[in-house]
Amino acid sequence: MTAKKLKTKTRSTSSNRLTHLSESGEARMVDVGGKAITARRAVAEAEVSLGAAGWRALRTGDTPKGDAIAVARIAGIQAAKKTSELIPLCHPLRITNVKVELKPIARGKIVRIRAEVRCDEKTGVEMEALTAVSVASLALYDMLKAVDKSITIGSIRLIQKSGGKSGDWKREK
Repeated sequence: MTAKKLKTKTRSTSSNRLTHLSESGEARMVDVGGKAITARRAVAEAEVSLGAAGWRALRTGDTPKGDAIAVARIAGIQAAKKTSELIPLCHPLRITNVKVELKPIARGKIVRIRAEVRCDEKTGVEMEALTAVSVASLALYDMLKAVDKSITIGSIRLIQKSGGKSGDWKREK
């Protein structure tokens, strides 16, 4: 969609206004200066499907690069902290806590990755949680790719968020 079309769409209704576009249709960072600081929390998940060789290596710890779960967890935490550097127009946030958990699930040879991010800020941490699970998934792929080329990363999604003007939201099962 061109900037001109976005500009037209932006002016259709004030409640339908695209917040990351200026009046002339240019991308911009939203001004959150007037918003109240509130406790914010977001939880995101991703699933990484492994083939038989990758599953075996993960379960036995016989991975060429070391502890795949530990490396993926640290990568996810680092990613949450670097989100504003990776995603255009995201605000840098003072994150107070990041938890990244990786849970191997034998049925389906899946690793479920869950990230919870918290802060006291003027804007939410959904992007930080989503970035954490995305990068943790990529790190897990990198740690296991030597033994399994069939790895699939998928189902990256926001599970819930709380805080801010829009309030609480939870994904329906």
